[in-house]
Amino acid sequence: MTKFISFNYLITSLLLLITLNVASQDVSYEDGKNYILGGIEVTGLQSYNEQTVKTYTGLRIGQPIVLPGEQISAVINKLWGLELFSAIDFYIVNIEDEKVFLELNIIERPTLTTVKFTGVKERKIKELVEDTDLKKGKKITESLIANTKNYLANKYKKQGYLNAKVAIATKVDTSQVNARSMLVSINKGDKVKISDIIFEGNEQLSDKKLRKALKSTKKKRLGRFWKKSKYIKKDYEEDLVLLVDKYAENGFRDARVISDTLTKIDENNIQLKIKVEEGNKYYFGDIDFVGNTVYTDRQLSQVLGIKKGATYNGVLLRERIADNSKPDPNDITSLYQNNGYLFSSINPVEVSAANDTINFEVRIIEGKETFLDHVTVNGNDRTNDHVIFRELRTRPGQKYNKSDIIRSIRELGQLGFFDAEQITPDVLNADPNAGTVDLDWSLVESGSSQIELQGGYGGGGFIGTLGLSFSNFSVKNLFNGEEYKPVPMGDGQTFALRLQASRTFRVYSLNFVEPWLGGKKPVQFNMSFSRTQQFLASFGGRNGIEVDKNRQFSITGVTVGMAKRVQWPDDFFTISHSLSYQLYDFRNYNTGLFNFGNGQSNSIAYTFGVSRNAMQGGRIFPRGGSNFEITAKFTPPYSLFSNKDFRGLKERSEELAPIVQQQGGAITPESKELERIDQERFRLLEYYKVKFKGDWYTTLLGSADKSLVLRTNAEFGFLGGYNSAVGNVPFERFFVGGDGLNNFTLDGRDIVQLRGYENQSVTAIDPLTGQQEGALIYNKFSMELRYPLTLKPSASIFGLAFLEAGNSFNNFQDFNPFQLRRSAGVGLRIFMPAFGLLGIDFGYGFDEDLRPQSIGNGPSGWQTHFIIGQQF
Repeated sequence: MTKFISFNYLITSLLLLITLNVASQDVSYEDGKNYILGGIEVTGLQSYNEQTVKTYTGLRIGQPIVLPGEQISAVINKLWGLELFSAIDFYIVNIEDEKVFLELNIIERPTLTTVKFTGVKERKIKELVEDTDLKKGKKITESLIANTKNYLANKYKKQGYLNAKVAIATKVDTSQVNARSMLVSINKGDKVKISDIIFEGNEQLSDKKLRKALKSTKKKRLGRFWKKSKYIKKDYEEDLVLLVDKYAENGFRDARVISDTLTKIDENNIQLKIKVEEGNKYYFGDIDFVGNTVYTDRQLSQVLGIKKGATYNGVLLRERIADNSKPDPNDITSLYQNNGYLFSSINPVEVSAANDTINFEVRIIEGKETFLDHVTVNGNDRTNDHVIFRELRTRPGQKYNKSDIIRSIRELGQLGFFDAEQITPDVLNADPNAGTVDLDWSLVESGSSQIELQGGYGGGGFIGTLGLSFSNFSVKNLFNGEEYKPVPMGDGQTFALRLQASRTFRVYSLNFVEPWLGGKKPVQFNMSFSRTQQFLASFGGRNGIEVDKNRQFSITGVTVGMAKRVQWPDDFFTISHSLSYQLYDFRNYNTGLFNFGNGQSNSIAYTFGVSRNAMQGGRIFPRGGSNFEITAKFTPPYSLFSNKDFRGLKERSEELAPIVQQQGGAITPESKELERIDQERFRLLEYYKVKFKGDWYTTLLGSADKSLVLRTNAEFGFLGGYNSAVGNVPFERFFVGGDGLNNFTLDGRDIVQLRGYENQSVTAIDPLTGQQEGALIYNKFSMELRYPLTLKPSASIFGLAFLEAGNSFNNFQDFNPFQLRRSAGVGLRIFMPAFGLLGIDFGYGFDEDLRPQSIGNGPSGWQTHFIIGQQF
């Protein structure tokens, strides 16, 4: 916060002036004379107490005093130091014998009561008041006004408003004594643009290359989007350094900027002229290492990666020694720090220059091997220490390792319990002589529990949803009443409960995850239970829809799984196994969605998964790395051990399906036979299901908190069977298109997001029934540009623009990975700890979807998608 100090003091000689006002006497004060102070009166006060001022002067009746003299000067200086008064004068009002009577006349400075800003947005005013310290009760001085004007004008000039003007006016506020209100008028004007950048003296590097080297200073050009052409002095000065670096990258070690000139073209445009001196081009000669004992010259040369005879590149040399632009660079400094040598020092020194060749010595002071003495954590108000320490790769007694610290930051960010932007490892008590350091992890808790409470109208009635997700739960404290704040927390377990109900369906699900089973190794145990009931509904009746709860379709499922983090191929990999059972129960549920309305299907499946999660920057807004997962789900091949004539059953089913379809769902001998046949075929489901999903994140430009990030995504799924005689199962299929929300699914289906199209509209048509009954194959590709608006713990918000393409197919014969439904659009995401992820997307589909009524009707067009609680 900027503070302003008034320096509006009177010249010392004036401070010593005493005005004479002696009735009926003429007194000469050329020489000081001794008196006894007979009395002192304070006049001119408006808001201060007279006795308080007298006490502050330190003058006491009866004390000796010399007039003129240093005592009066000291009192005046002392009062000026308060910065409360605009005038201070002493008068002699009377002299009786040896006694002198004085009057102290004071003019108080006015007090600021209110301040109003014009010309700026309302949300910016609070920040301006704090920066300028224009608060109620502040004494108004000429210095305060002048400093405030200068500060504000310079503030906006730094932002590119070179014509910014600030005016400050005050007026008497009659509501208080000696008070004034203030009006600060700001006219920023338009941002001054750079019409042209002219270079002089450059022969070796073209104007185009030099303009490109200026990172933030760009001239006006039609279509420029990311980098504007406004002039900001600070950015320009930094770019001049980059300009010299560009020469250094190309061998011109001695290049420098001789002069730079700013010329005003008009009120809104300027021209920059930069004159450079290039110097001679140089090459690397011998590079010798001195002082190294831990690593050989050959090992260090491999990391340095600079060969004799290469064009001199000062920037590259600096980065290969110590690259501070990356958290985990491949440089010599990191090589030492990753092996315990925190106190190492590496300096490249030019030892000779013969003609155009420069010889170097890389002088290394390795220092003492460093070990971690104490490792502590702070800021974890809810999360227990052991949950944090088991994720840390920094333990007391271990060698100091920079890469372990970076990996620990990533692991803590992936937990989701802490604000990933504020995870700070502080190196404390570094002792180069003992070779020890302490490491303190500073954390800021973020909300790790979410509540979903929704109500709405749909499907002919009210739909209510209650969801509770506790991702930092503690089972062991369930019966400890003191730990309910509001629920037992802190052990890193996940407990989620979700209930959704309407007149036509009910969904119950319960999920529990223990990420460190036994507490010793990262072995995750998960268990889930779910039950879904769908009641047959038809239009009509008193409320517009008739629900028959005696006719229903339900799925009951239980899943138990284990996952273990492994060390090969690297320790980002996780191997998972799960065993699941689903019971599909039909009770007089003839809708055409399935070929049988009574009976049961059973699915016992084993799922094997391999995943690699190496995202960087936290789960909400990753800035780098990748995340991919391959899963394969299998059921036993029952038909291979059965004597049933599955081929005959399938052929008869395919004959009857079109007939039953034409009968419109009526109960006929054909429909009863089809139901019996398909019940026989699918009593025990057999299938295999393979899925792949990969996400890659790349930071294109920007700082740590304002990064433009590219997310690329690829997905693929295939549902197949072991025995072609059985046919494809009617469950577990892929439905492509729309927002991708899968809060309510009937039959184990996968809902695949494809923005720009209506929900499930890019799903292949079944050739037998002519309906969208789910696809057997799908693929999808997408690209997103993401930019954060804020990444605060209370709410993280980022905008995005996307390109997306995908499609679904019924068999491999039709599968064409390049036959895609394309879309593009923009969106916004908001993550609040208590509610999870919320968002909205506006997507335009360039192609028609796969629904029969859409064929030949042109592009899908604009679609709006709402995202609620979707996974990252």
